[in-house]
Amino acid sequence: MAVPFRRTSKTRKRKRRTHFKLAVPGMVKCPQCGEMKLSHRVCKECGYYKGKEVVND
Repeated sequence: MAVPFRRTSKTRKRKRRTHFKLAVPGMVKCPQCGEMKLSHRVCKECGYYKGKEVVND
């Protein structure tokens, strides 16, 4: 079985892991009420999507 000749340094290991992170969801402002919401989804505050009321409270 192959064994590494040298130990992987902290810097080299951390460079490899730079892309291993959480992504921020795409938030947009609701044109109806102004609250922040996920894009392409119904607004949780007012229930509107693409200018039409989809959910009644």
